[in-house]
Amino acid sequence: MNYRWILGAALLAVGTGAALGAPAKDAAPSVLVTLTALHPGSLARTVSAYGVVQPGAAGQRAVMAPASQTVGAVYVRAGQAVAAGAPLLQLVPSPETGAAYAQARSAQQVARQLAARTQQLFAQHLATAQQLADAQKAASDARASLAALDAQGANGPSVLRAPFRAIVLRLSAAPGALVAAGTPLLVLARPEALVLKAGVTPAQAALIQSGESASIAVPGDAQPVAGRVVSRGAMIDPASGLVPVQIGVPADRLLPGQSAEATITVGQTHGYVVPHAALLVDDRGAPYVVQAKAGTARKVPVRVLGTQGDQDVIDGAGLNAGQPLVLSGNYQLDDGMHLRVAAQGAAK
Repeated sequence: MNYRWILGAALLAVGTGAALGAPAKDAAPSVLVTLTALHPGSLARTVSAYGVVQPGAAGQRAVMAPASQTVGAVYVRAGQAVAAGAPLLQLVPSPETGAAYAQARSAQQVARQLAARTQQLFAQHLATAQQLADAQKAASDARASLAALDAQGANGPSVLRAPFRAIVLRLSAAPGALVAAGTPLLVLARPEALVLKAGVTPAQAALIQSGESASIAVPGDAQPVAGRVVSRGAMIDPASGLVPVQIGVPADRLLPGQSAEATITVGQTHGYVVPHAALLVDDRGAPYVVQAKAGTARKVPVRVLGTQGDQDVIDGAGLNAGQPLVLSGNYQLDDGMHLRVAAQGAAK
């Protein structure tokens, strides 16, 4: 047996095993990340308010009975939209109004005849100028009284019509009802004068000014409606504990009684605008981001100044606008760890 060959093979095997089992030099740990540039910018500072669409006070009008009359017919119902000039209801003079009209017409005829007779006597020098003036004034007054009753519909059935395109908010008249002069019969609202009546906390109210823009979102409607602040109250509503805010809405987009949320833009928040994914929170609850410095990670404490959607506005003394921001993979990083860039956003 060739012992020399066996010994050589054994020594070779031992040597090879030692080489394979020898520990290699440790490589530095690295994390696969994506980067994006750090840009200064701003986001809108907003206040949210919830409320109900209602007619504004300036866009409402009450239709009242012009005289003591009886409701003959009602042509509309509450909640109905009517065109300008559309018939609302019919009024028939009450017996008292009819009698007053007959008396006024008789008085007007007598006064006219007396004025004519006095004119003749004045021409014959049998009446004074003062008597003629008194007779003419009496005739004028009688004519004005009759015209007023005519305008009130006292001379027969009359139809009240819508003075403008409107929504019938309330209807308090019924056929056959006897109504006195000045009795509200119905209330109309202009569709272009609707407002979202909402409420905000006193701290939020201090930020809101008339004329500021708002985005109005309605449940079930994906498209928001543009609006503008009409007024902001200066005292708290005791019923809700909130400060009332009215936001004008476009005509024919929302309906009275509809609930909505308004996002009011009250200014701009300036700083660095970053994706929300770039923002992290440490064990103490303090926010921070990770920036890439020469291929290594650098944690930077920040302040969150504002949020809108999936973006945040941040600020921090340690931020460097020339160093990209780590997005994916940032939660695995500690200071000084090496980075392997898989993809990159606006800058490297």
